[in-house]
Amino acid sequence: MANSTQGGAPVSGALQASAARKTLAGFFLTGLLMSFLGPILPAWGYHLRSDYSAAGLHFLALALGIIASMGLSQRLLPQKGAQFMLVVASSVAAGSLLFLALMSPPVALGWRLVGVLFVGASSGLVAAALFSGITEIYEHDPAATANLAGLLFGLGSLVTALLVSGTFYIYTVPAILVFLAVVPAIFAGVYARAVFPVERVALQPTWREALADFRVPAAILFALLLFFQSANEWSLAGWLAIYLIQKIGISPASGLFLLAFYWFVLLVGRVLAQFLLSRVRHGRLLSLSAFSALFGCTILTFTTNLFGAVMGILFVAGGFASVYPLVVEKIGHRFPYFHPGLFNGIFSLAMAGGLLAPWAVGYLADLWGIRMMMVQPLLGTFMVFGLLLLIRLEAMLTGAEATT
Repeated sequence: MANSTQGGAPVSGALQASAARKTLAGFFLTGLLMSFLGPILPAWGYHLRSDYSAAGLHFLALALGIIASMGLSQRLLPQKGAQFMLVVASSVAAGSLLFLALMSPPVALGWRLVGVLFVGASSGLVAAALFSGITEIYEHDPAATANLAGLLFGLGSLVTALLVSGTFYIYTVPAILVFLAVVPAIFAGVYARAVFPVERVALQPTWREALADFRVPAAILFALLLFFQSANEWSLAGWLAIYLIQKIGISPASGLFLLAFYWFVLLVGRVLAQFLLSRVRHGRLLSLSAFSALFGCTILTFTTNLFGAVMGILFVAGGFASVYPLVVEKIGHRFPYFHPGLFNGIFSLAMAGGLLAPWAVGYLADLWGIRMMMVQPLLGTFMVFGLLLLIRLEAMLTGAEATT
């Protein structure tokens, strides 16, 4: 669509392009919001004690907020539009981070969980509004749009880890959270002043329509693959800093810097993956990526020194880098209605379910020790590898387009 309308007047393609750029920039904000627990939990002192289940409750609150936003966005988007949601959600995110600045330890845990819940809800609303706002450019070039969004998301996560790492011994935790709150506040101001064309809101399926996918074996396999891959990536992003601080005895600032290194390798790996897509068979690339992640998780599980930690992160993040983009691409080929930012039934449920994994890891670590923080992604990567083989077998048996 070359032009849209705003209040009955034609809206130029330049305006649409400007709005699209502002919208895409918001993925930096979602990266900041969804990844902030990984660096902030050590800042709250959880690296000094072994109360992993209490730390895990923060991930539960964040995931529940994101899951709740899925239903809320389905009602708000058609009524208010993407711009309204972006302004409100960014404002709520800034307020939630300021609230957490006031509720830092020794304030009771329950208050922080409330703040984290609202951070999760606001990040979910921002993500839904972003994908709705870029629907037209996504449909025009899905791969390029998804890749750019992923790079900005990774950059936001990287900057968050670097900010906390660089200021760990300089500023108090409330001051760090105030710095983080400035980012969504700026985005709220930018979106409030921006002029958006009237966007076309993609229709969401009903729950009854979405649940129909449970009768399709390929959909179930892809959903399980998304579930385990989401669980692997977010478990590492959430617990890596605490694990390395306690396991190999490095300083909190160094542990947070290695978390930033994880996001950096993931970011660079996704750039390189795009370069390789036209040169390497996708099935081979997926298999190599899964093997690399498996090798990296094994190193991290048994390492006792800094060199092992760095090499483990390099292999695991490098392996993870191409798995999710390729899986989303394959789902889009087999299930044309799929849109990665909107509610798509079984696939959305799988990705949301994967966000609960860091919470479960906390309880497993309480029961069987800190090594479970790496054993879970290790076992999850085994599952990803096995599911890739099953998906390839299913495609061969059904005569469907090769998906691996």
